[in-house]
Amino acid sequence: MDTYYTIEEKYLQALDKLSYGKTTKGLKLLNEIISNDPLYARAHHQLGIIYYYEIKDYQTAGYHFKTCMELEPSFPDNYIHYLDLLVFLNMEKTVLSVSAKALNTTGVDTAGIYELLGLFYEKNKQWANAMTNYHKAFMDVTHNKDKADIEQSLKRVRSKMEHTLAYTYHITE
Repeated sequence: MDTYYTIEEKYLQALDKLSYGKTTKGLKLLNEIISNDPLYARAHHQLGIIYYYEIKDYQTAGYHFKTCMELEPSFPDNYIHYLDLLVFLNMEKTVLSVSAKALNTTGVDTAGIYELLGLFYEKNKQWANAMTNYHKAFMDVTHNKDKADIEQSLKRVRSKMEHTLAYTYHITE
């Protein structure tokens, strides 16, 4: 058994285990951290990622992301994953409040936040809001692959908008 002198060392060990695909060992270490120090926000963040993306336990993932946000609101990495979960679950009020907090946090990927907002509005067939947020994402994006994804989203919403327009027929003689 390894001996860890600080919670930070145990946290780094957990990240190391996770980076090598040893989710079970990383999960065990993160749970030990939380049991020793329930206020360690970054462990909550990592647990949220594991529960959301790997275990698919959305309620537990949401709890850990929300706890991380409350404990360390200036931690920018948490917002994109938490918002992704909220958009997936279509939780409108929480999406709007978390996105507002995210956009006021230094270091947050604003293009990613706007893209998720665009997706949220697109899922809810609010085409104008979707287009507005995808345009904002396009203006903030810095990576070519992300730019191409946003351009595809814009095209997709335009196509959906065209299909929902009422057809007008003119009778000519």
